[in-house]
Amino acid sequence: MSDQKKYQKLRLEIEGGVATIFLVNPPMNVMTLDMRRELDEALTGLEADPAIGAIVLTGDGERAFGTGSDIKEFPGLLADGTVVSTKLGPENETFTKFANFPKPTVAAIEGYALGGGMELAAGADIIVVAENSKFGVPEINLGAIPGSGGSVRITRRIGIGRASELFLLGDMIDAQQALAWGYANNVKPKGEVVAHAQKIAARLASAPKQAICAAKQALRYGLQLPEEQAIAKLLDVLDVLQRTQDLREGADAFMNKRKANFQDPLDTGKFVGCMFPK
Repeated sequence: MSDQKKYQKLRLEIEGGVATIFLVNPPMNVMTLDMRRELDEALTGLEADPAIGAIVLTGDGERAFGTGSDIKEFPGLLADGTVVSTKLGPENETFTKFANFPKPTVAAIEGYALGGGMELAAGADIIVVAENSKFGVPEINLGAIPGSGGSVRITRRIGIGRASELFLLGDMIDAQQALAWGYANNVKPKGEVVAHAQKIAARLASAPKQAICAAKQALRYGLQLPEEQAIAKLLDVLDVLQRTQDLREGADAFMNKRKANFQDPLDTGKFVGCMFPK
C-alpha cells in the first residue's frame, strides 16, 4: 500500500511482500473498539494490495501480543445491553476476516496472549511464540466465556480435551505446552520471534500465490466439511489450479531441473480457490 495510513492503535510496516501489523495499546495491547476497527480496515487494504503476499500479526513490545478486551469499555456496554452488538459481533467479524485471509498469515507472540489475544492469534496459519510467552482464556474467572471465536478456533487447533481444560479452569499454559498441544508451531528465544515470523512470511510471500491460496482453502474444507464434501470441493479447486500458468511453470521447472519462476497474480475475482465457504 503505497499510501500507508497512519493508525492510532496499529503500526503497519511493509518490507518486500510482507506486511507486519503491530497491535499498539501499551502496556498489554488490549483490544479496544477503535483497535478492532483499525485492524479490520488494515486487513481489507492488505487483502486488496497485489504487492502484499503475506502478513505477520504481532503485539507492540515484549510484554504482550494482546490480553483481550479493554475492560474499561464494558460498564457502558453492559449498562446499554450492547456488548454483543457493539463489541463481540464486530470483533468476531474482524477475527474471522483474519482467520479467512486468502494470503498466508503468521502470528508472532511475545509475552502474554490471553483471552481475545489468544483467540485472535488462533486464526493464523502459523504461530511463532517466544519461550517466555504465556497463553490462556481466563474469562471463566470473570463469570464469562471467551466470545471472539476461540471456542471454535482454539479447539480446532488443540482438540476438545485440551480446550476444555483451558476454558473451564481458566489457567495459563507456557510456550512449551502450547507447542506440545499444537497451538504453536515454533518456539524462539525472547526478542527473536518477530524476525523469525517475518522470515517465514517472506518465504510464503515468494511462493506461487495461487497454490498457497488453494492450499489454505483445502485445509479449511478438511476442517469444516464432511470428508466426501471436502474431497469434492478439493477437486473443484484443483480443476481451477490446473489451468494456471504457475502450475505449468512448476512442472516444467521440475522436469528440466531449474528454479521455477512463478508469476501468476492472486486474483480473488477469478480464482474460486480463494473464496472461503460460508
